Formats: sequence, structure tokens, C-alpha cells
Amino acid sequence: MLKETLLEDLKSAMKEKDTVTKNTIQMARAAILQVEKDKQITLEDNDILTILAKEVKKRKDSLVDYEKGGREDLVEQIKKEIQVLEKYLPKPLSREELEKEIKQIVQEQNATSMKDMGKVMKVAKEKIGTRADGKEINEIVKSLLQ
Repeated sequence: MLKETLLEDLKSAMKEKDTVTKNTIQMARAAILQVEKDKQITLEDNDILTILAKEVKKRKDSLVDYEKGGREDLVEQIKKEIQVLEKYLPKPLSREELEKEIKQIVQEQNATSMKDMGKVMKVAKEKIGTRADGKEINEIVKSLLQ
């Protein structure tokens, strides 16, 4: 299970005195625990992957601001944190693979116009999950349904 993997990696990062990895995994585990406490459930791997993907997205969004502000020290740290978190995420789909998956979903849903975008997006998010960014999925669905 992914939680155990995170714990083992946290332990090894502590032994190796790798502070960036240690801190990143601790932040990710804290986010997971917060969701579990808030909803009073035990998360499955798919839910944990969703949380990790959100953590990566947060860091990528903040990276732009740090680059604009000329904070190279923080830019390097954020890039390392993203690398640590991406180790746990499934390999992202290429643009071509993503378009192929979404075309198949559009056909399965018999979607023909923008009115069908909601149901296509719902199925696409469930099927594709963390292997692609929601914004990219949205762009492709829009282009196919016009």
C-alpha cells in the first residue's frame, strides 16, 4: 500500500539525512492524515494518489511565482519536492495517448456537443485519474466536442 511505501521512504530519508525528501514526504503524509481525520475514513491508494497529485500541482503553481520573484533558492527546493512526489504518481500520459483515451470516452458516451461535456469530463477524470492534468483533459474534450 502507498501509505507504507511513504513511511518506509520517510525512514530511509531520515537515515540518509535527506531533509528535502523527508520534509516533502512528511507534508504529503500530513495532507493524507488531514483528509482521513476530516472525513473519518481510511484512504485507499487511488485517493492517496489524488492527494499527491494535488500536492504536485500546488508546487508547480507556486513555482511560477517564485521564478517571477527571482527566488532561485525556493525554485530549486520546489523542483526537488516535485521530483520526490512524482516518484509515487503513475507515469503521465502523452498528449497523443490522452487524446486517444478521450476520443474513446467520447464515443462510449455518445457525446456529440458541448452539452455532453460534463458527463465526458466525469468519466475521463475517473478513468484517467492522476495520469493527466484536469486542465489538459478539459482542453482536449472541448476541442473534440466543438
